[in-house]
Amino acid sequence: MTAVFDPTPTPPVEILAVLSLLCPEVVRDIEQNWNAPVSDYARHLWRPVARPVSGPAIAARSILRDVLRQRLDVIMRPEEIAKILEEFEHRPVIQSGLHCLLLMDRITFDALLLAWLGAVESGLSAFVGFMGTTMTMETIGREGPGWLDVGDDKVNLFGLGRHKLCRRSVCVAGPVSLNKRALEAVGDETDGSRWRGTLLSSQDKVFGTAADALTALNEDLVANWDRSGMAAPVFIDDRLAASAMARHLEYDGSLLSRLLTQPARRQRLDHALQEAASGPFGRFLPNATDYFWGIREQRVRKLALDNGHLIEPDRPHGLSIPFERPHLRQALLDGVLLPNLFLMFLVLAILPRVRAVGGLRQIGYVALFHSILLAALDENVPEERDLA
Repeated sequence: MTAVFDPTPTPPVEILAVLSLLCPEVVRDIEQNWNAPVSDYARHLWRPVARPVSGPAIAARSILRDVLRQRLDVIMRPEEIAKILEEFEHRPVIQSGLHCLLLMDRITFDALLLAWLGAVESGLSAFVGFMGTTMTMETIGREGPGWLDVGDDKVNLFGLGRHKLCRRSVCVAGPVSLNKRALEAVGDETDGSRWRGTLLSSQDKVFGTAADALTALNEDLVANWDRSGMAAPVFIDDRLAASAMARHLEYDGSLLSRLLTQPARRQRLDHALQEAASGPFGRFLPNATDYFWGIREQRVRKLALDNGHLIEPDRPHGLSIPFERPHLRQALLDGVLLPNLFLMFLVLAILPRVRAVGGLRQIGYVALFHSILLAALDENVPEERDLA
């Protein structure tokens, strides 16, 4: 008797069973699309999203639309902007799994390709990709945004010394320019040689920050790769999230102003964060800093909320910012603060009702962020009850 072998792969049942406790919608997506072509799955992820109906969600969508328009004003023609924003209203999706690396990085490219496929399959003219920029230029052992892997070697992309690479953060390291000599020395037989010309076309440019440089270079790489212009990337990063956060803090009465600066509300929010961190899925939760990152001397720094101030722990002469709405807002506008991951997802995705598509870890912590927000809401306030 010959055994019949079914070559069709099946989803990992045990893993999905655990994930279903935290994010059942993601599990349904995986189960329904496990054997589907990647393009079908991408189209499913970029499906329409219901428009916000509660007051805080409508306000958050309006703020996000405004800051996106400001970004589009820099890179798009006026006639393109209206179309992109209208498409985003119908299919508000952000690829939030990107780190601020050149697209030759395999994981970064795969994440971008999924977003591009989702946009193309949905007939969109553009897609939004959030690139995390709070990491240092070198993360470990000649890895990170400041290095370009060309196969048999690694190129110091901006020619910065190792000490600077290890200490300066992508969003504020600068000004920078390309390491022309090192790029020209890349051999024709290496993986990086195919893209060398595209990079070297910017050899004489000086960029304000490494994040600006990597964003511009990635835009050039996508334009070179997708010459039909079927779907253009709109790269955003932590600085746009800071602008959105500052808008939320313009008024005492906004939801985030109440949650962060009214003592009783922040106590409830702190409790929700602590409960999530100590729960069974607490390992998913990033909690490296208290609500905001600080920026000093071209480096992103961990902050702690102590006695009504955001301070750098163990650094008496470091940053010290009053945890009050006007001071927080001004520090965001001045580039001294960036929202942490929790606040970033609140202003870019959760409150404005935008679908965030990202990596494995994001599957866990975004679901936790949702639960934390729900626990912090006041059911006696109609607009907050509607938001839940």
